[in-house]
Amino acid sequence: MPIKSLDEILDKAFEKRNGIKLAIAAAEDEYVIKAALKARDMGLVEPVFVGDSNQIKNLNQTIKDEEIRHVSDAESAAKMAVNLVRKGDANMLMKGLIPTNIFLRQVLNKESGISEKNILSHLAIFETTAYHKIFGVTDAALNIAPSLNEKISIIENSVEALHKLGNKNPKVALLSSVEKVSAKIASSAEAAMLAMMNKRGQIRDCIVDGPLALDAAISSESARHKGIDSTVAGDADLLVVPEIDSGNILYKCLTYLAGAKTAAVILGAMAPVILTSRSDSEENKLYSIALAICLG
Repeated sequence: MPIKSLDEILDKAFEKRNGIKLAIAAAEDEYVIKAALKARDMGLVEPVFVGDSNQIKNLNQTIKDEEIRHVSDAESAAKMAVNLVRKGDANMLMKGLIPTNIFLRQVLNKESGISEKNILSHLAIFETTAYHKIFGVTDAALNIAPSLNEKISIIENSVEALHKLGNKNPKVALLSSVEKVSAKIASSAEAAMLAMMNKRGQIRDCIVDGPLALDAAISSESARHKGIDSTVAGDADLLVVPEIDSGNILYKCLTYLAGAKTAAVILGAMAPVILTSRSDSEENKLYSIALAICLG
């Protein structure tokens, strides 16, 4: 059965917990520390706080000295945290108070990083009262303007993740501003090609349709009013955005205007990588840790 809520993801994480070590790069972040300590106290993970020991201890005195790996700057912290995962001394990686580009530079380093697949991608799982089930959004944080082939990999990464959450045949909506293919709107043409590739078996283990505007993807009433006949419309499990701008806007609209709860990770590395917004709440960061455990 597909997982139906973020709390169910947390429950599933409890079932999988087994001495999981979480390396946090540049851990001098109040909400990251709170989420990691809560996960520690719940028995989900054993955190390793990599960063400036004085700043980390000043933020929370309950952190044990043996849980800290001291380095003086953020880039060195990212390098050390990634290396802990690479050597097998940590099972998961989490971004702390560090710019995303610096963090990812260490993750993607060809010699010392932990990239495993051809392309890494970001997946956020949302829960909101405005929709009847949890759903994913990809890619809102990592790939700026993905090509057609890159979008195939992005879809495949997320579909594999949704399978691990119990959804064996997820419905994938390829977002655009229109439902009819237009040569002037590149996202609509690419969506149509990807949908056809799915029908021909080139993208497997999911149902892909597009182009679909957001309202048609999540509202069966809107889809019916527009005359759209689709098993995906109004019931999407995964929203694939055209590029990072629209993805970032959608992510933040869901969080700030719709009050959605979320969990976010990077897919395609040799271990789960937790990448949340600096403004995400302690709760959302805890859900992200739980999601990473479920996908590990």
